[in-house]
Amino acid sequence: MAKTVCRGADSCKTAPGRVSRDDGEGAALSEIPADAGKPDDVRRALALLNAAGARMGNSLDLERTARELLDIAVPQFCDLASVDLYEEVLAGDDPHQGSGEGSAPLRRVAFASAVGDGSDPDTVPLGSTHRYAFESPCAAALRTARVKSLHPVENRDGEAVSAFGIVVHSTLAVPMIAGERVLGLVQFSRAKGSERFGDRDAALAAELAARAAVCIDNARLYRREHERALILQRSLLPPGNPEAAGLDIACRYRPGAAATEVGGDWFDVIGLPGHRTALVVGDVMGRGLRAAVAMGELRTAVRTLALLDLEPAEVLEALDEIARGLGDTRYSRREDGDLAEVYLATCVYAVYDPVSRRCTIANAGHLPPVLVEPTRMPGASPAPVLLADVPKGVPLGVGGEPFEQIEIQLPDGALLALYTDGLVESRHQSLDVGLETFRSTLVDSNRPLEEVCDGVFAGIDVDGDDDMALLLARVHGLPGSAVGDWRLPAEPRSVARARELARAQLAEWDLGALTDTTELLVSELVTNALRYGAGTIRLRLLLDHCLVCEVWDSGQVQPRRRRARDTDEGGRGLQLVELLSARWGSRRTPAGKAVWFELKQPKTATSREVDPVQALLDAYPAL
Repeated sequence: MAKTVCRGADSCKTAPGRVSRDDGEGAALSEIPADAGKPDDVRRALALLNAAGARMGNSLDLERTARELLDIAVPQFCDLASVDLYEEVLAGDDPHQGSGEGSAPLRRVAFASAVGDGSDPDTVPLGSTHRYAFESPCAAALRTARVKSLHPVENRDGEAVSAFGIVVHSTLAVPMIAGERVLGLVQFSRAKGSERFGDRDAALAAELAARAAVCIDNARLYRREHERALILQRSLLPPGNPEAAGLDIACRYRPGAAATEVGGDWFDVIGLPGHRTALVVGDVMGRGLRAAVAMGELRTAVRTLALLDLEPAEVLEALDEIARGLGDTRYSRREDGDLAEVYLATCVYAVYDPVSRRCTIANAGHLPPVLVEPTRMPGASPAPVLLADVPKGVPLGVGGEPFEQIEIQLPDGALLALYTDGLVESRHQSLDVGLETFRSTLVDSNRPLEEVCDGVFAGIDVDGDDDMALLLARVHGLPGSAVGDWRLPAEPRSVARARELARAQLAEWDLGALTDTTELLVSELVTNALRYGAGTIRLRLLLDHCLVCEVWDSGQVQPRRRRARDTDEGGRGLQLVELLSARWGSRRTPAGKAVWFELKQPKTATSREVDPVQALLDAYPAL
């Protein structure tokens, strides 16, 4: 068994915590005799305190800080030691008020021994949760926030025994105190052959535990903020893999390393009228809770602007105004002279139309999307992986520059990848190398998208300090058989013709259960186009996961639902549309507007069905 010749304490006169002698009575440190020890003892104590100041608290990790404390104490100060922390502390919360009773659950987060491995079955296993008996000295130390000296346990022969599998004759139970909060307990023990702990050793133990407690409390506060920011960020990401017409979607989000603050990466998949889909990936500059909150504000703004059905470049222009409203640029000053808050972000906004198979993309300072064309023939060489040639633009929040958009044709089977810089850039890897590695992981894009995502994260070579977002979309478009498109003259007989076309198309799609409702709503929309619109009328039916009906005209005035009085002859058409459809709305088109509604397919319809005849009678009481 290793023997320690001398482990005396220094002559420090003030140290946090309180000490109790073997009689169990607590005494303040100021009551301990202040006579100096041997010079070697003083030097050892100062060396321990200097090591504690240099080594502890550099990682903002609770468990690591506890291990660093024991690395300093064993074997320089004691032969074995352990650290127990309250469960609330490990979760990042303040210790519960009842924890001060000394019997609340604690978890053993660190153990070190210079004379044994601590594998005795009576020892608390590392990582396990336990409680101290209320009458035990350890519980008393936690309850009174004073250092307690534990008496050795003796067997029937009068020999000292220990739960650590070795003979322990001196133990100090030291509460870890930060401010007025007790975070846990440290036990320092010396084995047979080493000097017993004295009062000055107890003062040194209290000082070591107090310094570790401050570092652990800082790590606890950081963990709490990090977890809250991560929860906020995850709650703002779309759950699972969203569905989109004409697209297969797979997405991944991976937060940065636990030692770094959460970032502001986000992605979104937004369904637009006409079975179109908006794909969004963005990155708020900065880290921490502020970045997560700014990300949530911008993501909400993107969804709101998407409902207005603006062009991608117009969406980014509006987002730029919002970002500048949230905070001025980095180098501007407010009127009071203080530096203004910074809200800068990059973003890619793409809209895919499954009917035309065209994708419109605009970029605000973000990395360009990656496009992989499909392999035409089995066994042929893989198609090239290209960076989409999208004008980069300036980040959101800078202002002063217009945003441009491009249109690209996406053939069936093509793969579009949107991502954030954490996936391709790090401190140890340049952006060019990261992009090349990322593109190489997408060469075999004919695999299932989930496998492609897994292959991307398995093939990248980054340190993981930054969070990463990846959004993959494989194109398959809507087949011609799922689209019905007709143009009708602006005359009254077009209403009946529109009903005939809708009835025939639904019969071809075997959707007879939706015929009556569709005919009624088509009549209302075509009639409104005749009365309030202009130019040729276009009727379009689209079938995917739901049925979409669109009526186009050249008028610029958007329809608005109003509440009709019982005596009014009109004004109920849009009320019927809202009552009978799953969703409805109006969007701008290059030559006017399109009013649309959606109906769920019978197999996915809800149990609450509305009779179109009864709905018509309710809307028009005079009938």
